[in-house]
Amino acid sequence: MSFYRCLSTRPGGLPLASTYVVLDRQTRHNGYQAMFQVMQRLFQWFRNSVTTTAFVVLWVAAPLAQAAHSPRNANYSIDITLDHQTRTLTGREVVTWRNTSLHSTSELHFHLYYNAWRNTLSTWMKERVLGRGLGLHNRSQTDWGWIDITNITLINTSNVPETNLTNNATFIAPDDANPDDQTVLRVELPYSVSPDDTITLEIEWTARVPRTFARTGTIGNYYFIAQWYPKLGVFTDDGWICHQFHTATNFFSDYGVYDVRLTVPSEWILGATGQEQQVTDNEDGTATHHYYAEDVHDFAWTTSPDFLVFEDRFEHANLPDVNIRLLLQPEHHDQAERHFEATRQTFKYYGEWFGAYPYDYVTIIDPAWQSGSGGMEYPTLFTSGTRWLAPTTTNGPEQVTVHEAGHQFFYGVIGNNEVEHAWLDEGLNTFATARVVDQYFPHSWERRFFRGFLPWTFTDIPWSRALDGSRLARYRTTARMDIQATPTFRYWPGSMFSTAYYKTTLWLHTLERFLGWDTLRQGMSDYYTQWTFAHPKPEDFFDHINAVAGEDLSWFFDQVHGDSAIFDYGIAQVTNQNSAGRGFLDGVFQNDEPSTTFDTQVVVRRYGDGIFPVDVAVEFADGHRELRNWDGHAQWTTFQFEHSARAIRAIVDPERVLMLDLNYTNNSWTSSPQATTAATKWALSWFVWLQDLLLTAAFIV
Repeated sequence: MSFYRCLSTRPGGLPLASTYVVLDRQTRHNGYQAMFQVMQRLFQWFRNSVTTTAFVVLWVAAPLAQAAHSPRNANYSIDITLDHQTRTLTGREVVTWRNTSLHSTSELHFHLYYNAWRNTLSTWMKERVLGRGLGLHNRSQTDWGWIDITNITLINTSNVPETNLTNNATFIAPDDANPDDQTVLRVELPYSVSPDDTITLEIEWTARVPRTFARTGTIGNYYFIAQWYPKLGVFTDDGWICHQFHTATNFFSDYGVYDVRLTVPSEWILGATGQEQQVTDNEDGTATHHYYAEDVHDFAWTTSPDFLVFEDRFEHANLPDVNIRLLLQPEHHDQAERHFEATRQTFKYYGEWFGAYPYDYVTIIDPAWQSGSGGMEYPTLFTSGTRWLAPTTTNGPEQVTVHEAGHQFFYGVIGNNEVEHAWLDEGLNTFATARVVDQYFPHSWERRFFRGFLPWTFTDIPWSRALDGSRLARYRTTARMDIQATPTFRYWPGSMFSTAYYKTTLWLHTLERFLGWDTLRQGMSDYYTQWTFAHPKPEDFFDHINAVAGEDLSWFFDQVHGDSAIFDYGIAQVTNQNSAGRGFLDGVFQNDEPSTTFDTQVVVRRYGDGIFPVDVAVEFADGHRELRNWDGHAQWTTFQFEHSARAIRAIVDPERVLMLDLNYTNNSWTSSPQATTAATKWALSWFVWLQDLLLTAAFIV
């Protein structure tokens, strides 16, 4: 039994707020070093006192043990019933919240995400149309969803009697002032909640489960339920962070304990955040599943009569064991081991690289076909994504599983603000996903035809981390669209993936090649360890990388995060001049008489506005190679070479350190034209496609 499991094994039920020590940001994350310095002095002072030394050891051990827990300041006890016939949820929750900020508040803010699909006037719907050009107005009325609060009661405390606050609740739109948006609810309180004080509310509500929007909803008898309950925002020293629901963002919430009872049709399989404590059969043909989770910042669940249940285990000599539960669709029954292996390898590599997964369980959900709920992360639970035809020569299901399992670290354990800084989880995790896939699942490239049904593997084209894993081609299309430092919810709705996922992956891959993997890995590991169960900001990540690099990399972060600069270096011109004054320019020979000396001039140009140090390599006809360094600042620069043979090739950034370079076609120059080779490759490819097209047409006719 691991240390983490010992900490988390306790009876169910909500904790008393007073039993948890609240440490402010400075003390919780940066104060231990100072504490140990004090303790060293105490040990020197009392080194002859056994009793005092024992007391000091216990005093130090207490906060260290507590550090393994989250602040647990947003705790939920929830009872929910699903009516499959009407696709409705009827719920009751008791929310116990402690103010961990430095300021008082006389109001609480709640997310009501399901109201994003109440009608076409919500901010989510407007952004969906703006970003994708897809109106969902033609959906059947039964496909829409909503959530209605029916009662809010302030639970009796020693100072304030039980009070009904239902009429104190109003909808607000803090981001865009949209009067029709009902995804944020403000509840005015009869008194202020001071720092470190606790308040408890009881909330009752009903909700309609939609045909899937944003990966939550239902199709047939399959339900995946996420962002389904009234959920508190995050109260900080700067006030409430409780954004409206936006299409380009995920979520942000505090850590706590969830004690949840879910009532669904009897015999239906159910999976959820946390661990199942017991199942109670009811007389009305339903069953109530009791789930419990500690130190999580959200709760999602799924249910269906069709799931096949598989179980496995992650074991590692230096990492805690993890029980893995897989709920698989029947048509994918032969892919269970592929899901398990992808999850095991993720926990292995992420654990070795960054730090241990702190829970001893995880649940994988294989979503129903056309459910729209695949490829999404939730605490201790994630949805994968595969297909009926998934050849083992590709890494389709593995790549999705690795990515979502990886989010258990960058999103689950580190609870950054996804609404404002989505790259801190999506970008970091996409980068690490590509690294795991490259290390353990090096398959071939795949294309799918007939609307994604039929896979075709190109065995002569290996999957590439630099291209496929980092998604350079997709980043190019919107490289200028948004500055990454812009709050994510204010991105152009269609550029979120490019800016948060792909750009971050590319600049992290650049740092890996620039600093070395060991240095970058150590910085990411320190970041993971320091901010476990906390809410870091971008500056915190940058500080860790700067610390391990031993230098201030602000010049780089200011460009990739604080600006929309694009990077593009290329060879502009190469000139060879022999001692007789003759030679060739850019591959066009002027004279091929032998010469004892060639003067070679290489012009390198910066086509983009991004600045990065690059190497320039020149190869000569006799096999000699020279390498020069350029700081990359000027718009262009010239390198001079004097050698007994002429230059036949020049390359800028020959090791491809700058993964952000948008155009690699201008990075090199050769004295021998390559047009024939390129044209032959393209012609052969088109002939193969034409042959396939004719064969397909002949088969149909």
